[in-house]
Order: sequence, then structure tokens, then C-alpha cells
Amino acid sequence: MALMDQATSEEVKKRLDALEGEVRIVFFKETLLCQTCGPAEDFFKELAALSPKLKLEVYNRVIDTEKAAAYGVTLTPAAVIEGPKGARARFYGIPAGYEFVSLLEALKNAVAPAPDLQPETLAALSGLKTAVNIKVFVTPTCPYCPSAVVLAHRFAFASAQVTAEMVEASEFPEYAAKYEVAGVPHIVVNEKLNLVGAQSESAMLKAVLDAAAAQGA
Repeated sequence: MALMDQATSEEVKKRLDALEGEVRIVFFKETLLCQTCGPAEDFFKELAALSPKLKLEVYNRVIDTEKAAAYGVTLTPAAVIEGPKGARARFYGIPAGYEFVSLLEALKNAVAPAPDLQPETLAALSGLKTAVNIKVFVTPTCPYCPSAVVLAHRFAFASAQVTAEMVEASEFPEYAAKYEVAGVPHIVVNEKLNLVGAQSESAMLKAVLDAAAAQGA
């Protein structure tokens, strides 16, 4: 059964046809303990079928441990969007509802000539010397969440030192509880800095630089 209606499929296909290069979608599932892995795999297969520019690879996180480790994947279902230069954006959970926008933006940004960020942001990110991780907890019904996810992913596409991941809070309630997520978007930078609500580019940059400075101290 198709997850996208014909009108949606046609609109998505137009967007995919406009991609400036080939994008890999590296999908991780597991068989026994993941209730949403099946629907998530169906979703990404349906998406990949819309364009020859999307190359879908499917792995089992429990069996393909080396591949999961190489992509930094710790939860399932997971999808890593990878551009030709190796830049990556992670999605934990199905990017449905409003988050479908985040996925389409990640596909576009993975092959864009340069991330859509201010010159001063790009300069600051290029100077990072320590690793920074950005987690953005979301729900599919949150209209403010995609902007936070897209911004975090742009930071990851701009710097090899930054990893960024969308986490669908309702699919991973225990994980969300670990970070005391009470509202979304909830952003966690390097496990310590917490930001609630959509952030400006300058606010996100400050959080990243502060986290990097604390890491290097």
C-alpha cells in the first residue's frame, strides 16, 4: 500500500529531479524489537523509487554492527542522508508529518554547493577543533520542529566536526525521558546544553561553540 498519494508523489518527484547530485540513504533496521522499522523501511523504499538520484541501502543494525558503528547509528529505525562529499544527516524514527519537510531539505542540502548559512557561521564552523553532537527531539505534528532540524543538519553539512540528528520523541519515549524532553523542539548539544523551541542561526552557533569550548576545556 502506497504511503504517499499520487499528488504528493508527483510533487516530491519534481523536488528530487531538481537535486544537484546523487544522494545515499543508508537505512538501519532490526527485526525483533523495533515496531516501526517495517513502516519506516517501506517509507524509504517508496521514496527512493521516485528518483534514480536516490540510492537506498538497507542494513540490520544488530547484524551489521560495523556498518552501524561507521555511521554512528545507535537507534532504529534510522536513516542517514549522505552526500557525495561524505556529509551526513541522521533521522531516528520516521520523518512523517511536518518532518517530511526536514527530510526533503536534507536530501537537497546533502548535494548543495554550500550550506545555506551566513558567512560568519560557516567561518566559525570551519574552525571547530572538537566534535559536537546536536540532537533535535521532534514530533510529526510540531510545526516549529522542521526549522530546528534543518538548521542542525545544515551545521552538520558545513562541518565534519558536527553530527546532527532528528529524534522522533514519540517513537523513542525512554530516550526522550532520558533528556527530560517535555516539549518540542527540544535541542541537546553535546549531552549537556539544552535549548527549547526553534532557534535562530546565531543562537544555535553560540550553543555549538560553547559546547565545543567546554569539550576542549
